[in-house]
Amino acid sequence: MTAMTSSARPLLNRRLAEFGTTIFAEMSALAASTGSINLGQGFPDTDGPEEIREAAVRALRDGRGNQYPPGPGVPELRTAVAAHQLRRYGLSYDPDTEVLVTAGATEAIAAALLALVEPGDEVIALEPYYDSYAACIAMAGGTRVPVTLRPHVEGGAAFRLDLDELRAAVTDRTRLLLINTPHNPTGTVLTREELTAIAELAVERDLLVVTDEVYEHLVFDDAEHIPLATLPGMRERTVTIGSAGKTFSFTGWKVGWITAAPGLVAAVRSAKQFLTYVASGPFQYAVAEALALPESYFAAFREDMRARREVLAAGLAEAGFGVFRPAGTYFITTDIRPLGESDGFAFCRSLPKRAGVVAIPNAVFYDHRTEGAPFVRFAFCKQPAVLQEAAERLKTLAG
Repeated sequence: MTAMTSSARPLLNRRLAEFGTTIFAEMSALAASTGSINLGQGFPDTDGPEEIREAAVRALRDGRGNQYPPGPGVPELRTAVAAHQLRRYGLSYDPDTEVLVTAGATEAIAAALLALVEPGDEVIALEPYYDSYAACIAMAGGTRVPVTLRPHVEGGAAFRLDLDELRAAVTDRTRLLLINTPHNPTGTVLTREELTAIAELAVERDLLVVTDEVYEHLVFDDAEHIPLATLPGMRERTVTIGSAGKTFSFTGWKVGWITAAPGLVAAVRSAKQFLTYVASGPFQYAVAEALALPESYFAAFREDMRARREVLAAGLAEAGFGVFRPAGTYFITTDIRPLGESDGFAFCRSLPKRAGVVAIPNAVFYDHRTEGAPFVRFAFCKQPAVLQEAAERLKTLAG
C-alpha cells in the first residue's frame, strides 16, 4: 500500500505564504556579521529602572508568578493598568472585566484580530504598518485594506492621514479599523481632528476599532497622545492596546494588555487563552509597580528620548538624508532620494558595508511597496554615544 503524501502541497499555510523571515532578523544578522551599529530593530541597549528590575527579582524570590498566573493577568497588574488609564486619560475600567494582560502587544494584536475578524471581513490599517498587523489579519482570514499615510513637507515634514481616503476605504465588508498612534514607523501622532473624524466614521458605520498605543508615553514637542476611547461613542467599540516594553525599556519581558468593554475583553480572552494561555508571571508584578511610578519618571523618559532624537536627526541630516522629524515613538523615517538613491531594500543591504550602520527599509511595512521604496527607518532608542558614532559613520555617505 502506498503511503499518502502531501509533498505537492506547500508546507506553509497559504494565508502566511507571503510572510517569510522578517526583515528584522535579516538586518540584525547583517549587523552581527559586519560589526555594524544596529539602528534597525526597536529595542533599547540599556535596561529600564533598577527598582523595577529589582521588583521582578523580588517576585521571583517570593514565589509570585513562578507558576501559572491567572488567565486574565495578576490582579495587581490589572488594577495598575486601570489606575493608569484613569489617572492619565480619565478612562474608568473595571480591572476584573475590562482589562486583559497579554504576552506583549504583539499577542494583544493577534488575539484581538483572531477574536473579532471573520474570514472575508475587511480590516483597514494605516500604511505603513507594523509587520505583525498584516500577518495577524491573514491568520484571521481577513482582508487587509491599507490607507496610506503620505509625507507632507509643510507642518514640520510629517506623514499625515487623508481622511477622505479613509472614508472611501470603508465598504459593507469592513469590520474593523486598526489604528496605531503614535505611529510606527513614521513617528506620526494623530491629531484630535484626525481622531475625531475616525471616531465619527466608526460610529456612523458601526465599526470596531483596535488601537495600538504602545508608544503613548513617547510624544514630543507639542504633540499630544489622545486615546481614541476617550472620544464620544468610542469606549464601547474600542480595544486599546498598551505595553510595558517601550515605556520601561524591558522589551524582553513581553508584558502587554488590552482595555475594553466587558464583551470585547471576553472575546479577545477567548482567543488569547489558546495562544500563550498565560505568560510573564513574575514580570507582571514588576510592571504593576512600574505603572505607579511618579510622573517625573515619564517626563524624564520623554525628555531623554527627545534628546536622543535630536542627536540622530542632526546626524542624518548632515549625512544628506531627508529627515521626517517624529512627533512620537523612537524611530526616524528618512528619505534616501537626496542621496541619489531610490531603492530602500538595496540601500539598507549595502549600508553596513558602506557606513557600518544598519537600518530598515520602510517598504516592508507597505502593501504598496513603491509608496515606501525611498524611505528608511532608524531607531534612536540607543545610548547617546552609540548614536554619535552612528552619525559619524553616516557622514561618509555625504562625501
